[in-house]
Amino acid sequence: MERKKFVQLFAAGSGAVIAGSLPESPQFFNKPAHPIQNTGGLSADLVIAGGGLGGCAAALSALRNNLKVILTEETDWPGGQLSQQGVPPDEHQWIETHGGTQLYRNFRTQIRQYYLRNYPLTESARANKFLNPGDGSVSRLCHEPAAAVSVLNELMAPYISSGRLILLINHRVISADVERDKVRSLRAISRLSGKEITLSAPWFIDATELGDLLPLTGAEYVTGTESVKDTGELHAPEKADPENNQSFTVCFAIDYIEGEDHTIDKPKEYDFWRNHVPPLTPPWSGKLLELRYSTPSTLVPKDLAFNPAGNDTSPLLNLWNYRRIINKNNFIPRTYRGDITLVNWPQNDYMLGNIITPDKELFRKHVDRAKQLSLSLLYWLQTEAPRPDKGYGWKGLRIRRDIMGTEDGLAKYPYVRESRRIKPLFRILEEHVGRENRSMVTGIKENIKSAEFYDSVGIGYYHIDLHPSCAGDNYIDFPSLPFQIPLGALIPERVENLIPANKNIGTTHITNGCYRLHPVEWSIGESAGMLIAFSSDKKVLPRYVRENKTLLEEFRKMIRSQGIETEWPE
Repeated sequence: MERKKFVQLFAAGSGAVIAGSLPESPQFFNKPAHPIQNTGGLSADLVIAGGGLGGCAAALSALRNNLKVILTEETDWPGGQLSQQGVPPDEHQWIETHGGTQLYRNFRTQIRQYYLRNYPLTESARANKFLNPGDGSVSRLCHEPAAAVSVLNELMAPYISSGRLILLINHRVISADVERDKVRSLRAISRLSGKEITLSAPWFIDATELGDLLPLTGAEYVTGTESVKDTGELHAPEKADPENNQSFTVCFAIDYIEGEDHTIDKPKEYDFWRNHVPPLTPPWSGKLLELRYSTPSTLVPKDLAFNPAGNDTSPLLNLWNYRRIINKNNFIPRTYRGDITLVNWPQNDYMLGNIITPDKELFRKHVDRAKQLSLSLLYWLQTEAPRPDKGYGWKGLRIRRDIMGTEDGLAKYPYVRESRRIKPLFRILEEHVGRENRSMVTGIKENIKSAEFYDSVGIGYYHIDLHPSCAGDNYIDFPSLPFQIPLGALIPERVENLIPANKNIGTTHITNGCYRLHPVEWSIGESAGMLIAFSSDKKVLPRYVRENKTLLEEFRKMIRSQGIETEWPE
C-alpha cells in the first residue's frame, strides 16, 4: 500500500484532529523537512505533552471526567515504553487482580481480546484466560508493540470522533509561555511539515519521556543522583552528580529462520563495541558483547544463554525467551516461521552518555551510538555468538523492521529509564519504600510495610532496579515494598498549573528505580488527569486539594470510585 508523507488538519468541534497516512518509517531524530511556519493555535481544558503510558492514561481519565484535551506525541505511535520504545510490560506478580488501576487492567484485557479477534490462535491458547502471546518470562502479557498502539487508538477513538480529544502525533513541544507561576501556552512543532502551533489551556501535564516541559516552563527540577547528605538514603552516594543518569537502550525485534542467512552489514562501530568493556565500579563482568553480565542484586558475574529455538537452557536464562513477544506455538501451524523476541538486554544498555540535555546534537550523537551498539549486538549474535553445537553465530536471525515500524528495525525512540524530576511538595525517599532502609528507620524486622501516605492516589510495586549509569555506577538493585503514590509527589513546589505524569514525579534517583515501570507510570498518569479534572471543577489549585482535608478525602473518594486503588490489601 502506498504511503504518502502528508498530514491533514481536520476541524472537529472546538479543535482539530491530526489524521492521514504516515511516512513509511518516521524517525524521531529527523529534522523538519520544511521551513518553520506559523499556523495559529488550538485550545482545550488540558494540554498534555507526551503520549506515553502516563500521557495516555492522563488523557483518558481527564476525558471521562468531561475535560477537553490536547495530547501531543513526538512519534507516530502512542504508548511510550510499551510501543515506540519496544519494551514489553514489566509488572508485578499480582497485576492480574490488583496493584494497578481498573483502566490499566481493562487495557490489558483489550490487548488479549485484540489477539482473540484478529489472530489464528490454537484452541489451547484461545482457551487460556491469561493469554500471553509471546510467553516471555519477563511479563504475564508479552505482546507486539503495534497491539498496544491499536488498543490505545481504540480507547481514544470516540473522544477523537466527538472532537473532545485532539491527538497531535509527530509533534514536539519546543517552548512555553509562562507568566509568573502559571503556564499560559506551549509551542509545538510538526516533525513532518515544520509548522509550529500554539496550544493554550488553563492546565498542563508533562508526560514527556525526559521531563521536557520542566526546563521550558522554568519549573524547579533535579537530575541524576542526590547525595546521602541530601536524602539520607542508604544507597545514595557521598556526592551528588546531576549528570549521572541510568543507561538507556535502543531496542529492536528479531525472529529466527533456520537455514537462511539474514546477516546484516557489519556496523561501522562494530570493532569498538565488540571489544568494549564498560568502565564501571564495581567492574563489569568482562566485555559487553558476551553471554555474561553482572548479576544486578549481587554484582557477581553470571553466564547467560542464547538459543533462538526457544529451548530450555536451565539453569541459565535463555535470553531469547526473556522478552519474547510471539511464541509460534500459540498460533496455528505455519502462521509464523519462528518466534519473535524483543532485544532489551544488558548487552545493549548504552552507558557512555547522558541524554537528559538541552543540546539536541549531543542527544542525537548518543542515540546514534546506542543504535550502533544495538546493531553491533545483532551482528555479533549472527556471526560470533556461541552455539550449543560448538559453532558460532546464528545467521538465520532476522531484524523485524515491520514490528518496530522503522526502516532500520530499531525502536522509534530510546527506552528511557530516568528523567528530569520535579522538586515536589513531597519527595519519595528510599526510607519510604526500600525494604532494608525502611526496616532501619522503623526498627521493624518482620512483616514490614512501606510508608503509608495520607494523600495516597495510587499503588504500585517493583523492586528498586537501577541499570548501570553513564557516570560509571554498576547495577543498584535491591528489594522494595509494595508502595503507595503520594499526591504530594505529583505537585511542583512552585508552578501552579503544571503536573507531572511520567518518570518526572518527585522521586529520587534511587526511588525512581521502582516508580518507573509500566503499570506505575499508568497509575501516575491516570491520577494526574483526575487531579486536573477535580481541581478544575472545584476551581482550586492542586496544592489546595492536598492541603484541605475535606477536598483531599473527596478527591480520593472520587478516584477510588473510578477504579484507582489507594491502599494495598492486607
